[in-house]
Parts: sequence; C-alpha cells; structure tokens
Amino acid sequence: MVLSNTQYRECDQTEKAYQKQDAIFIARKRVVGQKGKSMRYTRNVGLGFKTPKEASEGKYVDKKCPFTGNVSIRGRILKGLVISAGKMKNTVVIRRDYMHYVSKYRRYEKRHKNITAHCSPAFPTIKEGDVATIGQCRPLAKTVRFNVIQNVPSTNSALNVKKSFRMF
Repeated sequence: MVLSNTQYRECDQTEKAYQKQDAIFIARKRVVGQKGKSMRYTRNVGLGFKTPKEASEGKYVDKKCPFTGNVSIRGRILKGLVISAGKMKNTVVIRRDYMHYVSKYRRYEKRHKNITAHCSPAFPTIKEGDVATIGQCRPLAKTVRFNVIQNVPSTNSALNVKKSFRMF
C-alpha cells in the first residue's frame, strides 16, 4: 500500500513500525470539497477531567494514552508530586506522602510511596516538582498501573524535590 504525503504527515513517524491509531481507517475515500480535515480519534475520560488540547490537535500516536488510545481509567484517582520525568520514555515517577499513626507511641510518622505512571505526549511539559493527578488503569508494564490525566505545573522550583514531604 502506497501512502500519500498528506497521510504520512498526519502523525509523527519516529518509530520503526508504522504508527497509526486503531480507530481510524486510513484508506477512506476522500470527499470532494473537504480539504485539510485531519482524521484523529479522541475521547473524554470522564470523571470531570478535560481532554488536553494537545491530545485533540496533536499528531502523536500512543496506544496507552487515555485520551487517544485504548486505555480506560477506572478505580483510584490519586495526586502526587513528580520526582522523576524524562529518564524513562513516557513514564514518570510520582511520590505520595502520607502520615501513619503508631498506636504504641500515640504519634504519627511520615511515610511515602513511589508510583510509576504512564505520561502520554499530551503532557509535553511535565517536569520534576509538578503536581500530577493519576488514574488507575489496566497494567501497562511491569510496574505501571496508572496514567497521568492532569498536570499542574509548579509555581516555584524546589531544589530538592525528591526528599521534600508534601501532603495532598
């Protein structure tokens, strides 16, 4: 099958395999008079979260993206601090801090959990120190069971993000 230049430009072809969205039929007949309308599959994940502009207007193809791929958000919705971004492809590490009560001493102790989450290309500017909202989905990798559905950029850049205790 020979693809025209316009079909190749509709999505970023950076991988070895041809990247296309499963919900789009590429070889559909062109309608005379309609020009420039791009074929793109997007959906609303629900729960009051808006679809990012980059997801509907972008040209990326990501089958694990909750907005353009085949992943549904169900289960828990969590918030946490991004402590690592950019070291793994499309994956961020989120730190969740909480207080645990020790009944013997009648006091609280600080604890934390690190959660790995898939970050779709709809959030290109996510970086360390941001507050991300993640939603539970099916297992995407060995340790990845969550997907980033919202990102709030940090107002101040903390020097030591990894060790700071911050509750949500």
